Amino acid sequence: MSDTVKKQRKLRTYPDLERAAFMHPWDIKATAALHRVPGFDRLIAKVMEYGLERVLFLQNIADNVRVTDKMFPRLHRYLQWSCKVLAVPEPEFYISMDPVPNAYTYGHTRPFIVMTSGLIELLGEEEQFYAVAHEVGHIKCEHVLYTAVAMNIATLVEILGQATLGLGSLLGKGLELPLYDWWRKSELSADRAALLCVQDRQVAMRSFMKLAGGANKLFHEMDEGEFMRQIRAYEEADESSLNKIYKFFITAFRTHPFPIMRAKHLDEWITSGEFYRISGLDPNDA
Repeated sequence: MSDTVKKQRKLRTYPDLERAAFMHPWDIKATAALHRVPGFDRLIAKVMEYGLERVLFLQNIADNVRVTDKMFPRLHRYLQWSCKVLAVPEPEFYISMDPVPNAYTYGHTRPFIVMTSGLIELLGEEEQFYAVAHEVGHIKCEHVLYTAVAMNIATLVEILGQATLGLGSLLGKGLELPLYDWWRKSELSADRAALLCVQDRQVAMRSFMKLAGGANKLFHEMDEGEFMRQIRAYEEADESSLNKIYKFFITAFRTHPFPIMRAKHLDEWITSGEFYRISGLDPNDA
């Protein structure tokens, strides 16, 4: 999004917005389920005790480039706008040289955002704004502590196992599936937060289509109607129990839902009217 675009479409801000107002119900449910899993509180304690977020922060600041008003100023403006819209303190933001499109937010006491060069290459300017806003949405929803657990689950399970003569490893293994389930569902809340920031449905849908198609140069050959029909084809594959089992195995250890499913859930939130109720926007303008 250029400054010209911003002047044409002035962004609304939500200084009093509570995260519960827009969080996806699956995210809320999965978070509650995590707390019922034996051993989860111990994993949280180990994250804090071993200072794992500090290790990654030091590695990040040594190896990546920090976004500021002088370094990648356009991306820095996206960060500022996202934080202003969602009323979130501005975190540090880094660009990593990595061809794989990705972004994540890490750090409970001192959150920071990392975005790969591959994601920037894939997305256009407004979609980059959406991606930054999505990460700020994770901070707004207070996902970062659980993300730290998810990103370090293998290390934490080993630590627990050594500390409890193997018992902790068994507990930790039982946490992996519900933790990955929460991780995927937290993305749906962050997508809603990002839409509240960019305030344009088309920006979100373009982002998902590019993430699914994997090539910015091919986007002009993509059709949103066909993309949405593909979603229905995936859903209709639930007719047999075998298909449901296959779906479980192809999604169980994914950190993100498939892009077409993210598009579906966000589209449902929009068409339900909830997005417009919370955002105060006119359906004809968004």
